[in-house]
Amino acid sequence: MIKGNSGDWSEVYALMKILTDRKLFAGNSKLQKIANVVYPVIEIIRNEKSRNINFTYQNGNVEIITSDGISNVISVATFAQNALFLLNEIKGQKSQTGTFAVPTIEAFINSFGSNSIKAKSSVKSDIVIKIHDPRTNTEPTLGFSIKSELGGNSTIMNASQTTNFRYKIVGKVLTTSEISNINLIDTKSKIQDRIASIESLGGSLELDNAVKPVFKNNLTLIDSLLPQILGHSLYYYYSAQGNMLSDIVKFLTRDNPCNFDMSLKHNFYEYKLKRLLMEVALGMLPKTVWTGNYDVTGGYLVVKESGEIVCYHIYNKNDFENHLFNNTRFETGSSTRNKFGKVYIENGQQYFNLNAQIRFA
Repeated sequence: MIKGNSGDWSEVYALMKILTDRKLFAGNSKLQKIANVVYPVIEIIRNEKSRNINFTYQNGNVEIITSDGISNVISVATFAQNALFLLNEIKGQKSQTGTFAVPTIEAFINSFGSNSIKAKSSVKSDIVIKIHDPRTNTEPTLGFSIKSELGGNSTIMNASQTTNFRYKIVGKVLTTSEISNINLIDTKSKIQDRIASIESLGGSLELDNAVKPVFKNNLTLIDSLLPQILGHSLYYYYSAQGNMLSDIVKFLTRDNPCNFDMSLKHNFYEYKLKRLLMEVALGMLPKTVWTGNYDVTGGYLVVKESGEIVCYHIYNKNDFENHLFNNTRFETGSSTRNKFGKVYIENGQQYFNLNAQIRFA
């Protein structure tokens, strides 16, 4: 029996809902539909681990053909019924954590050759859709990532040891006893409290760099100052000055740690963090050398609490960027698993690592 969390099942829901609607509705920065921007759907391609499945329309029905020769025809109305059933099942599980099964939907997707609720994990696109673009009169085939409001908020950049930043402890050489006491702090806000303890003893954190060269170089490829900007942003977050990226930018602009010429009111920090969010959303992974080639060639599909789906197309770049910027926050991952948040010594220098994870708010 297939089990998945709300986000996993939302991928199946999105497939069925889009097949039912036969169109994608563009969204603005507030997750509202833009009435005059609609993309008719011509074909959907779902890449699963064992096969690819193509969905096209035929006289009010959906024609389904898999890469290994399975074919079927199912009415749009049947997809609509199953989409509504799955939506209610997902909503019914919202108060629970972990994974769950939906046997009725598993049987339905098995009937047309699908045996997975998630797309193939080797690419960031969750679904590939051929649309008609009325502005250019073209029919591009585009990859989209699916994010859902039906379960817990999705991450846009996952925490790992790769996303650690290193900071020198300056202004104070901590004693062995002080280091031990700091590292033993185990409050709910222990990272914040450990930083406060360092600073109460006369020390301060001075940004060194991203710990892992691949992540550092990926950031540098996007913008040469992004390692500094993200590193300073993390300090503000872990110092309890805010967690929303839109709030962190206010502190960056106020303090201007990169010494930009602010005399003409350029939004340097906002612009560069938007670039980061866009690149991550469209395919940049911290552990993989980034070439700038997007896995997600279309943008994001967001499954709203109501069950509606709005599309953030890269053609609507400003709306897409503003949605990402206004709806993402830093959060703290596992400090044990990701090895950060403790004072350590390397080549005689005392250091403290902070970790980057970004999630939709």
